[in-house]
Amino acid sequence: MVNFDAELIRALQDDGRASIHDLAAELGQSRAAVSARLRAMRSDGTVRVVAAVDPQFLGQHVLAHVSIRTEGPTGPVADHLRGLDETVLVSAVGGVHDLVTEIRVASMPALHDLLAEIRALPRVVDINTLIYSTVIKGFFVSDYRGGVRIDATDAALIEQLQRDGRASFRALGEAVRLSPSAVATRVDRLVDGGVIKISAVEARGLAQRQLSLGVGLNLAGDDDTVLDAIRAWRGIDFAARSLGRFDLIMTLVEPSAGALSASLERIRALPGVSHTEAWFHLAVLKEDYARTLRAADLAAAGGG
Repeated sequence: MVNFDAELIRALQDDGRASIHDLAAELGQSRAAVSARLRAMRSDGTVRVVAAVDPQFLGQHVLAHVSIRTEGPTGPVADHLRGLDETVLVSAVGGVHDLVTEIRVASMPALHDLLAEIRALPRVVDINTLIYSTVIKGFFVSDYRGGVRIDATDAALIEQLQRDGRASFRALGEAVRLSPSAVATRVDRLVDGGVIKISAVEARGLAQRQLSLGVGLNLAGDDDTVLDAIRAWRGIDFAARSLGRFDLIMTLVEPSAGALSASLERIRALPGVSHTEAWFHLAVLKEDYARTLRAADLAAAGGG
């Protein structure tokens, strides 16, 4: 059952709106079995299927990973980070640092201001920042290429899909007062244009079915071999080239500590990898890619 669940989630991460028929054919399972497992996993919070707006479309041109060391309990710092609009991920980790967060802002000055705010928090000892230069692999980065404009109806559809990425076209149509066919056309345009990506978010951490390990890599010149391996690796949820103490940063997800260890060994053995550093995600405290597109912002959105 674990392998079935894992493969079903992977398929939904590739295409969150894939039909039960297509999922069953891809996984070699009956439609009834796929429907039942998906319903159960969504009901108990194992997985959410949601839409995320591409950072470039939102004008979030600077993406960064911040590692934080704290003095004493991490709760107050974590709570502050969770409340920031700029954070999409906050996680308690085991390793050199105590918390990690992913932040998305419009500019380098905005990043400097936010980092200064984090440094000034009580209990924060120090922080270390990595800036993503290129996202190699990420279920919620759509590779928006510009040229797409949206209106208030598109924004309302995106809001609905951020709540439930598998909502039926009929239900979406009722929410925005359009026919199912008109909704389907708009959703296809948003997805094909890279404005949104609809994918699965899996619960991870010690209390969950899947475990997660962050890994930073330093490379010795054979970048292409490493990048090709990462793109093809099913157990890597996220990877980005970075500026800072690592050349690459990634997230490994596996069902057991043994599987994480084996995956880390495989990464260390890749030609071109000179050094690795890892940190264990004890509890993912926030993973939220939903963003509100206000009417006043629609004219500016997509300007890139």
